[in-house]
Amino acid sequence: MIPIFAVFLNKYLFIILLFVIWMLFLDTNSWLIHRELDQEIQELNDNKKYYIKEIVKDQKDIKILKDSNELEKFAREEYFMKRDDEEIYIIEYEDSVPKNKNDD
Repeated sequence: MIPIFAVFLNKYLFIILLFVIWMLFLDTNSWLIHRELDQEIQELNDNKKYYIKEIVKDQKDIKILKDSNELEKFAREEYFMKRDDEEIYIIEYEDSVPKNKNDD
């Protein structure tokens, strides 16, 4: 039992153990901080990939919208625009209108 206790009291082992604990947990460049920074880098890379895909999609949409017919179609579908000589009728179905609590 005493030889095992002597190994733990060895000053070199104690200094190495103290150094490892310091470097892993207590230092400003510790393993924990590096792990957090690596996770943040991964999230930023994922965001970068997402935004690159969105840029490519938007560039395709811009190329399509350069045609006046496509631009008119987009304006009609997304912004409910119309020509001056047209009338728009909105048709609501029963299941698309929210019910009032008093109607039950």
